[in-house]
Order: sequence, then structure tokens, then C-alpha cells
Amino acid sequence: EVQLQASGGGSVQSGGSLRLSCQFSGFTFDDYDVGWYRQAPGKGRETVSCISKSYGLTYYEDSVKGRFAMSRDSAKNMVYLQMNNLEPEDTAVYYCQAGLCSGYGLKVAFDAWDQGTQVTVSS
Repeated sequence: EVQLQASGGGSVQSGGSLRLSCQFSGFTFDDYDVGWYRQAPGKGRETVSCISKSYGLTYYEDSVKGRFAMSRDSAKNMVYLQMNNLEPEDTAVYYCQAGLCSGYGLKVAFDAWDQGTQVTVSS
């Protein structure tokens, strides 16, 4: 059974930082690209960042470039999202996923979504 467990969210003020983590299980981690989605209130889900299994490709949504950094740890089957200089517009529920990363974002391979982790940024 594919399981995705995101954590690390919280409430911060504008300009603050958070580090999200995600534990993957139930599939061969190194066979997939991985990434982060977010969903803000009243909006659809969007890819925030993804990274290929070969580490050769990393994608960032335009609004987070230069502020967010994603990494993966194959030894632990985990991915991380370091978020710096957070803005109120970053307020959303953040989800981790696996699939195919391209210059357009992450195409999800599994129809398995956890509850995500809430990030709230106040001005």
C-alpha cells in the first residue's frame, strides 16, 4: 500500500521559514520522481516543486523560485522542502507525491493523498 506522510507545517509570520518533510512507503522510492503540491483555500492543487529520481531535473513554481529548496534522501525514502522568506500567498495545505517530474510540474503516479500539512503565513 502506497503511503505518503507529510509533516512540518505550522504558522509563521511573513519572512519566516519552515521545513516540510515527507515519508514515503509502499513502493520503490528510487523508481520515481517526487514532489510537493499545495492547495490554497478556494484554489486547485498546484505543483510547488519536484525533483527527478536521477537528481538531474528540479522544477520550481515561479512564485517560489529562490525561496524554496527541495531535496530527497533515498536512504530514508524521504523528501524535504525548505521554505524561506515565506509570504502570505504561500498559505496552503502542502502534500507530497510521487510520479514524473518535468518542466511543467509533477504528474502524479499514485491516487493516494494524505491529509497534507497546513502552512499558514501571516503578514
